[in-house]
Amino acid sequence: MSTTYTDTLGQGSAAKKREERKVLAGTLVGTTIEWYDFFIYAQAAGLVLAPLFFEPMGESGSQIAAWASLGISFLVRPLGAIVAGHVGDKFGRKVVLVFTLIGMGAATVLIGLLPTYATIGIWAPILLILFRLLQGFSAGGEWGGAALMSVEHAPRGKRGLFGAYPQIGVPLGMILATIMIFGISTFMDEEQFMSWGWRIPFLFSFILIIVGHLIRKAVEESPVFQEMQRLKKEESAPLGDLFRGHSTWVVLAALIFAANNAAGYLVIAYFNGYGVKALGMERTETLAASLIGGFGWLVFTLFGGWISDKIGRKLTFLIGYGIVIAWAIPMWSLLNTASLPLFALAVFILTIGLGPSYGPQSAMYAEMFPANVRFSGISIGYALGSIIGGAFAPMISDLILQRTGNPYLIGVYIAALGVVSFIAVCFVPNGIQDRDLHDHRDEISDDPVAEIREAEKQA
Repeated sequence: MSTTYTDTLGQGSAAKKREERKVLAGTLVGTTIEWYDFFIYAQAAGLVLAPLFFEPMGESGSQIAAWASLGISFLVRPLGAIVAGHVGDKFGRKVVLVFTLIGMGAATVLIGLLPTYATIGIWAPILLILFRLLQGFSAGGEWGGAALMSVEHAPRGKRGLFGAYPQIGVPLGMILATIMIFGISTFMDEEQFMSWGWRIPFLFSFILIIVGHLIRKAVEESPVFQEMQRLKKEESAPLGDLFRGHSTWVVLAALIFAANNAAGYLVIAYFNGYGVKALGMERTETLAASLIGGFGWLVFTLFGGWISDKIGRKLTFLIGYGIVIAWAIPMWSLLNTASLPLFALAVFILTIGLGPSYGPQSAMYAEMFPANVRFSGISIGYALGSIIGGAFAPMISDLILQRTGNPYLIGVYIAALGVVSFIAVCFVPNGIQDRDLHDHRDEISDDPVAEIREAEKQA
């Protein structure tokens, strides 16, 4: 077995511990800020964007358009992942994280300054979508860099836990976005909120960008990438290598993520609008339920990463998806009561499944690809999974509700995606867990079935 970065520095090294804390802080804070930017749009799409930017399309049409504008950004996430993955594999993880943070934040602030349809007409939705596309492009490169910075710095046996830190940036970003809108909704009347109050969370992103940039500047480059530089691997063509030898793994990574992303976007965006518009609940009630769901998602994601180091990432994923599949349909019985405690309970129980099927993702994906194509592989797989899963999940859910009037069919849709992702997880070989991330050889074949058989033989 090759000597690892952890062995070289020494497990008890104070310098190593400080660097680990900086890495975890950098990936967590930066990812939280980026996803705050991304989710503040999702919250606004369910509450205010329809009448402000798509008014001529009518009440139902404008809401569908608002959900579509939320999903359209996912279409450019693979492009962002390709560009960021190629740059990250060639020049390092850190440089990508800086540019994605700035790109995401700039788009968010510009949306907060954007005039509405009543002021500039058709240019309002056009510019809104352009800024949203910039958000999507930046988000496509953000996750892969943060995930690898955390996992590649992790000691052996703690990859799942370390990799969960950028993952909990998602619920933390959601919590921060929800708190902002909740506070504004509480202290403003409806007219003030719709007139100018909704802009405050977008403009607040300017402060968060500065904080995140300062924290990320202090983080050293990934030790795995440093080793690749020493071995003069940077002249390789990571993107070409990825598609020539690892396309099956990219597809598998996308399918593994699809259901979690779809169910997650119900929690992030759809349930708020559903509670207010379909059930007649107060906006502050549905936002309170989202906060409870966000805290549950945070706790169970961190737990999922930790427990995956103990019982295996594959089993942890399967448990999580089993819960999502089992709860996707029954949860509507609680949601439809329009009672805040029961509505919040339904959301919270869903996060019990979302956490284990999200927390171990960084570590599992990193172990699926060799180092020279790892950034590209996990970023593109993640981006494609978000298109299949969450990109249009709120819009599809709204269409199902409008066409059938039966919200339980939304649960069927989520459960069906859950089955697909559950099956995809089954194709991940058990033997890849804790494999040496410093090994740059093309040791992972493009045949998951063969990998499973080989792992069984070794066992």
